[in-house]
Amino acid sequence: MTAPVPPALRIRSLGLQIGGIGILDEVALDVAPGALVGVIGPNGAGKTTLFNAISGLVRPTEGTIEMHGTDITRLSVARRARAGLGRTFQTSSLFPQLTVRENVRLAAQARVGGSYSLVRFPHRDDEATRVADEMLAIVGLTHRADARAGDISHGDKRKLEIAVLLAMRARVILLDEPMAGVASGDVAGLVESIRDLHRATGCTVLMVEHHIDVLMGLVEKVAVMYAGQIIAFDAPQRVMSDPLVQSAYLGSAA
Repeated sequence: MTAPVPPALRIRSLGLQIGGIGILDEVALDVAPGALVGVIGPNGAGKTTLFNAISGLVRPTEGTIEMHGTDITRLSVARRARAGLGRTFQTSSLFPQLTVRENVRLAAQARVGGSYSLVRFPHRDDEATRVADEMLAIVGLTHRADARAGDISHGDKRKLEIAVLLAMRARVILLDEPMAGVASGDVAGLVESIRDLHRATGCTVLMVEHHIDVLMGLVEKVAVMYAGQIIAFDAPQRVMSDPLVQSAYLGSAA
């Protein structure tokens, strides 16, 4: 008999208290490998804090986090990244003076065994460059490869951040409000980039997003957070028709 495949993420009884105030409370969540999941909730619900706990930026006071069957609760941010966890933030973390290709090459260089250094770039025809060009093709930025990262649109910066994570071979990707600050005309292209990366790589994606209409047309399941807890986790239509969600989330947002 084939052994069951563990979830990409398994969170159990996760809690976080800061100064005696509960920020996360008994959070439990199983995310299947290759799933595309949205995380929603009113401001202060704990969404970004949950991402910070998963990525290692804050240490939970109780509970466990497993990724593909391995307990990562006490691992450093760097060790989680090496294990395949990638994260974007609400503000860009790119190197603005480098070109689009160089940003991705730098990540690919570390992945294929080179130095993660700003002064030791790989040659333009080596494996790291081929990986970078492949990732740029996935997110639709091939035509901007030689532009400075600081000069491209905010929407393209978001695509570039995704390409960087892919070049690092992230298996679980956390997208924290990827549409934030993106011009309305760039939203559709960014949505397609997220959909394409998911299809092309089979990675697991969790995304926090306040554009509910955009999110519902993209994800397979939705986790709803309220007061530091996950109060619903189901398909988008069932979540939005849940009376508890309508009362706790939609009522608060109105």
